[in-house]
Amino acid sequence: MTKATTYLVLAVILLSAGCKEKKKYHDVRKDKAIEAPTDALADILKFQKELNQEFKDPEESPLPDRYRKNFETLDFFAPDTTYVVDAKFVRTPESLPFLMPTTTDRTSKEVVYGIVHFELNGKQRQLEVYQNEELMKKEGYLDYLFLPFTDETNDTETYAGGRYIDLRIPDSDVIRIDFNKAYNPYCAYNKKYSCPIVPGVNALDTEVRAGVKAFAPEGK
Repeated sequence: MTKATTYLVLAVILLSAGCKEKKKYHDVRKDKAIEAPTDALADILKFQKELNQEFKDPEESPLPDRYRKNFETLDFFAPDTTYVVDAKFVRTPESLPFLMPTTTDRTSKEVVYGIVHFELNGKQRQLEVYQNEELMKKEGYLDYLFLPFTDETNDTETYAGGRYIDLRIPDSDVIRIDFNKAYNPYCAYNKKYSCPIVPGVNALDTEVRAGVKAFAPEGK
């Protein structure tokens, strides 16, 4: 299971009660890859490769069999390191747990673990990052953070409901966010899943032309 599969782990287990919130969880303009250090580009390409492998795997893929059998690759924006940002990470230890709505009648118990402050597309932004009380009890997820967001590409180039990014609690007050690793919730591919709905506070008033695009299977 890739790191992208992360947040989905908790939700996906429940099928209609859980939507894999991993990075797994459509192009009008022609994109050009941005010049960047080899290691940064390699990391993005590795993410894309692992996500594609996951979607091909019948044990992990959220795709219905009719789409998975001929699946080759998801549609990604070209790697662009201007969408890799080092954000100021402000923890919010006094935050109380709340129930985050999902695409079904299920709710997901979350807490605002912190707020990230960063510059993107020439403007200062901020987003809330969440921690799930149940997921953090699972092995390997103690330091896992969930970053859902919407942006101005939604419902045109990307999934209408927004996208997710997986993060880990940093050791300092700086956290790196790579929007090239933004992925769709599972319910973007299969209606049997239940996915957390992006809180309105995490709406970015800009285009995030990085990460996974909307899913448009051939023949659909």
